[in-house]
Amino acid sequence: MATVTEVGGIKTGKLLIEGKTKQVYDVPSMPGHSILLNKDRITAHNGVRAHDLEGKAKISNQTNAKVFTLLNRAGLKTAFVRMISDNAFLARKCDMVPIEWVTRRVATGSYLKRNPGVKEGYRFAPAKVETFFKDDANDDPQWSEEQIVCAGFKVNGVTIGQDEVDIMRQTTALVFEVLERAWATRNCALIDMKIEFGVDADGQLLVADVIDSDSWRLWPAGDKRMMVDKQVYRNLANVTAADLDVVKRNFTWVSDELDKMDAPASHLVVILMGSASDKEHCEKIAKHCAALGLNAELRVTSAHKGTQTTLHMVSEYESVLSELVFITVAGRSNGLGPVLSGNTNYPVINCPPVKPENVEQDVWSSLNLPSGLGCATVLYPEAAALHAAQILGMKNFLIWSKLRVKQLDNFASLIMADKKMRGVRSN
Repeated sequence: MATVTEVGGIKTGKLLIEGKTKQVYDVPSMPGHSILLNKDRITAHNGVRAHDLEGKAKISNQTNAKVFTLLNRAGLKTAFVRMISDNAFLARKCDMVPIEWVTRRVATGSYLKRNPGVKEGYRFAPAKVETFFKDDANDDPQWSEEQIVCAGFKVNGVTIGQDEVDIMRQTTALVFEVLERAWATRNCALIDMKIEFGVDADGQLLVADVIDSDSWRLWPAGDKRMMVDKQVYRNLANVTAADLDVVKRNFTWVSDELDKMDAPASHLVVILMGSASDKEHCEKIAKHCAALGLNAELRVTSAHKGTQTTLHMVSEYESVLSELVFITVAGRSNGLGPVLSGNTNYPVINCPPVKPENVEQDVWSSLNLPSGLGCATVLYPEAAALHAAQILGMKNFLIWSKLRVKQLDNFASLIMADKKMRGVRSN
């Protein structure tokens, strides 16, 4: 493939690397960025099998862009920025960690050869994460985490040690779980997949390279006979033009299905305050809801002073929405949460705007519920939003994904904070 000087209206710099299926170019006008240009080429068995496949570059580029856009929306740290042409995308420039991270939900393929006695179809719970050193000459041998740590890879100034391995392992599992839930909305099972990581100029570990139909096994309805991934190409005894057309149709189907898996925005968190004086507290709840991808609406009503109005308000929401959570904000004698809980089958979360001088009295009115009522009570706006997200995330994979990413961020932040703090101190 010849070098190019411009892609998507952006002038390219030097060719940084050329692989079997893509070229990577520097972008002088955008420091810290690169362009990944796909080829109309399909390969297998570390390049031993290879064929030109017209249109593959466009399909792969679209698939990759849709996958990374989804991961970015979930809040994951990735190198992907945006698609800039049919066959290319803009990314943060990274030095790559020379390890492939593979996550498996179902035992099949090479795993069975390496683990005789395991039956095909064995389900890993939790999903199994494996690592392979990128070395085409030796067929990408499997490595242990200890081997990765002992290798001491220096990547863009970052030494890949146990801390980085721990973060990459957790991120790998999360990427799989997010995409597994996304594909489940299309009744398609994600069987296994591989990803790679890079380190940018700021020292950030990012999910990088590409994720397309070369990266995973997909079985519609969980049926191996219906596979739509590159394994179809790998399994061919002899490759004909008709066979390549089947592979291309499968790849196109995958890209088209990705368009159909956007999480619906048909949910609502209704934040009811007993008084307009509680607006500031409620605005904090709404802000945390927005960060988690939740739609929220603020209303003012009093269960004590306007019971009928409150119940009418609730019934209006119930008549138009099926994914609904109420958060009630009332101080002093909290009748709002208990009254709602006794008159709706939807979740109710109390989040009283307590103050230090009367916290015990105000919280007690939310906690000491009559029998038969089930509303929860939390004290902080973030906790109320998180609880609502956990409820709505059961049916919405994107909300669920944002929660999982938040857990990952907490995990990684603690590791990096500890890394900075280590070291024996002496006089």
